[in-house]
Amino acid sequence: MASVSSDKRVPFIAGNWKMNLDHLQSIAFVQKLAWSLKDANHDFAKTEVAVFPPFTDLRSVQTLISADKLELGFGAQDVSAHASGAYTGEIAAQFLKALDVRYVIIGHSERRQYHNETDELLAQKIAIAIENGIVPVICVGETAEDLELHGQSAVPVAQLRAALALAGGATNIVVAYEPVWAIGSGQAATPEQAEQVAEQLRLVVAEILGDEVADATRILYGGSVKSTNIAGFLRKPNVDGALVGGASLDIAEFASISQFRKHVGT
Repeated sequence: MASVSSDKRVPFIAGNWKMNLDHLQSIAFVQKLAWSLKDANHDFAKTEVAVFPPFTDLRSVQTLISADKLELGFGAQDVSAHASGAYTGEIAAQFLKALDVRYVIIGHSERRQYHNETDELLAQKIAIAIENGIVPVICVGETAEDLELHGQSAVPVAQLRAALALAGGATNIVVAYEPVWAIGSGQAATPEQAEQVAEQLRLVVAEILGDEVADATRILYGGSVKSTNIAGFLRKPNVDGALVGGASLDIAEFASISQFRKHVGT
């Protein structure tokens, strides 16, 4: 069984902007966020922080972070399963790699729901991200109906097992547990619920990729995350950060979430 020790894992706070902020707004936002974290003496070595803007913002964010030598990370919200070709509107992993994109969200509940993305398609996206040296943030989670029918961890576990089918010898992934019933509802899962699922997800990583990878894999919670509840989640041994939605668009709130150590006194 994989260890639950989090000593090896740097907490990760990821802000998913979804379809918000144009490229000009993204520049102002990233500058202000960087200033806020600097003023708070944020230590990026102890807590990594990254933003996930829309595709049209990525070049602007990359240029700003590079020019100002900011420690903020950034990622994309999706990637094509195809390397290139006649796939109108899709974005290839190699395009993201050329922009120094480090992370990409794959399988977000909104992609599954509104774009009918299957486990098989997501496995292909994960494989091509890994092939291009981009870390996939693999999203799994259950709806309220799933929760009632199958219990808490059954659906996320099945989704992750299917998603990792083509991961091969992957050594660097992030997993995000997002209970769909909690997203945007203002009603988050309890830290105990998040821990229960995170523990089961880590066992799946161990089963498929080995204990060493499982020990190093960061598992995030996402679903109505706020500065007032983040500390409770991060106290749990298998929860290594948060995938933040709406609150990531509020600079003060997102900066406060990123400063969760001040809430737990560590």
